[in-house]
Amino acid sequence: MYELTDEQKMLQKTVRELAKEKVEPRAAEIDEKGEYPWDMFELLRDNDLLGLCFPEELDGSGADLLTICLAIEELARVCVNTSLILGVCKLGSTPIMLAANDDQLKKYIPPLAMGEKQCAFGLTEPGAGSDAAAMSSRAVLKGDKYVINGQKCFITNGGIADTYSVFAKTDESSGVKGISAFIVEKAFPGFETGKIEHKMGIRGSQTTELIFTDMEVPAENLLGKEGDGFRIAMMTLDKTRPSIGAQAVGCAQGALDHAIAYAKERVQFGGPIARLQGIQFMLADMAMQVEAARHLVYRSAAMAETGVREASGVSAMAKCFASDTAMRVTVDAVQVLGGYGYMAEYPLERMMRDAKITQIYEGTNQVQRVVIARALLG
Repeated sequence: MYELTDEQKMLQKTVRELAKEKVEPRAAEIDEKGEYPWDMFELLRDNDLLGLCFPEELDGSGADLLTICLAIEELARVCVNTSLILGVCKLGSTPIMLAANDDQLKKYIPPLAMGEKQCAFGLTEPGAGSDAAAMSSRAVLKGDKYVINGQKCFITNGGIADTYSVFAKTDESSGVKGISAFIVEKAFPGFETGKIEHKMGIRGSQTTELIFTDMEVPAENLLGKEGDGFRIAMMTLDKTRPSIGAQAVGCAQGALDHAIAYAKERVQFGGPIARLQGIQFMLADMAMQVEAARHLVYRSAAMAETGVREASGVSAMAKCFASDTAMRVTVDAVQVLGGYGYMAEYPLERMMRDAKITQIYEGTNQVQRVVIARALLG
């Protein structure tokens, strides 16, 4: 179970005010221009929000996952793009936090915690999306270096990040047990950023291919042991899926906020449409869905910190339910606004486009249902 502490409530209030004052005025422009919002990264850095993802002994603030989810939710309430800056900080660094040795932690984490560098997570490939075992990237140990050849796709923060958690096969005959994890620097020889994708939503988040051509990675940058990669990747996703759920909840809450405000102001049939029972029922259903999703996300975040076996299934439930909720609520919010909701002048159409990705990345919602079923059936 969970209960928000006074410190968490304070952080929630602080991030909400920051988002309203500094982030919301930029949200439409970020989407329209489709450029990475460096000013928003600097805002999060200067307000010590990136440090939430890291322990105090590595120059972070030592926040738990629920606290990080609270911050992501408040940012996503006004701008999913900005919330993703914090989300990918958590995703890209989690394999390192889970499996790195002391030397690796001391080298790579403090620059991330202080916002001097950024990170990313490199698992997906053109031929290996939900089926990670089908990856074709290969890592061969030659002397004191691994030589990696392959390609990744749909990498959030690709080209922006300096540090990458990358997965490649060190043993082609062992399926998922042949996958290993590496810390890769953008400056390594053979590392190249491929095309920048043009997307339906989250247009201010740079998504690219990564191309590895005889990329040389020091052997000391192996995370854990050879063959640990798939386990590290799955443990990472168990711990980061609640943050996608939080992003979805924030997006849905933001859409609901706009729908309520509009319904109170829009006059039809002699009064505000909020007086119409049809609109009231839509808003009530939206509010119930958002509140249910929020509590599932918070519970999953609290469970993920404990490491209990049930956390994996609940984490998948939270990501799946919250993202499905975000899609339903944003669509309904557009409907409440009618023709105005369809226009770019209002933020609802952007929120609807941004909500869609939460059903796809960090495992599609169909994959989440597989994870949930396995947790139920053993």
